Order: sequence, then C-alpha cells, then structure tokens
Amino acid sequence: MYRTTLCYLINGTQWLMLLRNKKKDDINKGKWIGVGGKIETGETADACARREIFEETGLVADELNFRGMIHFYFEDDTEVCHVYTCERYHGEIHECNEGTLRWIEKDEILSLPLWEGDRLFLRRLFEGDFKEFHLGLTYDRDGRLIHVDEGENV
Repeated sequence: MYRTTLCYLINGTQWLMLLRNKKKDDINKGKWIGVGGKIETGETADACARREIFEETGLVADELNFRGMIHFYFEDDTEVCHVYTCERYHGEIHECNEGTLRWIEKDEILSLPLWEGDRLFLRRLFEGDFKEFHLGLTYDRDGRLIHVDEGENV
C-alpha cells in the first residue's frame, strides 16, 4: 500500500489538467489527471500536495481544500489518495516532465480520456458538492473499473 495526493487547480471555469504523455511505463499514460504524487516518509498529505503542485507546475498553493479520500484497489496493490482542490495560488507555470499541462474548461473535462472512477468524484466537484467523500475504486489488470464502494468504511 502506498499513499498519494491528487490536486485540481481551478481558475474560474478552467481546471488545470495533466495529460500523462511523457513517462515510459506510466500507469496513467494517455489519461488526463490532476497533479500530485506519492507521499514521502514523514510527509503529511497537505505538504505532499503543496510539493507536488510546485514540482509539477511551478505554482505555489496558497490554500488547499481537502475534498476526499479514494482507495484505489489494483490486482497487486492498493493506493490511498487524498484529493484536494486549490483556487488560491501564485507563480508562473512551467513545463512538467510527466506530461502536458493545460487549462481546460470544466464542462469539457468529462469528455477527455480519464480513469472511469475519476468521473465519479469529478462530477460531484463540478456540481459544487464539497462534502468530503470516500470512495473505494477497484480496477482489473486492464484498467477497467469493476467495483465502486462509497462511504467512510471503504
């Protein structure tokens, strides 16, 4: 099991998305996701999200909003992901070594190649539901979503 963060930066009606197209052997290859990564030993989820935002975008998060937790269940591993949004940040965006960053209109995001489970919580966020969520998403070896659990005991 490993722990990660995932953050969506928001600028009005646009959300900063990352097309994972630069790393070889990337589980996210070809998918659009938010920015984030693995939580390092001794690091809090909040600190990780801030570090990853800066490393991947060049932006500094002034305020993070915790939105929920996702347990990703894969055939041979489990990922526990802390999801954030961020509307207050500063700095200049730079190129990301993991993929292409692009500001995308919120109403266009669900038509992008996304993980199927991401659509579940993104719809909730797009609709303005900021109640903390807990999801358990089980994927098969081909990356297909095969089971969803909702609630605090996922």
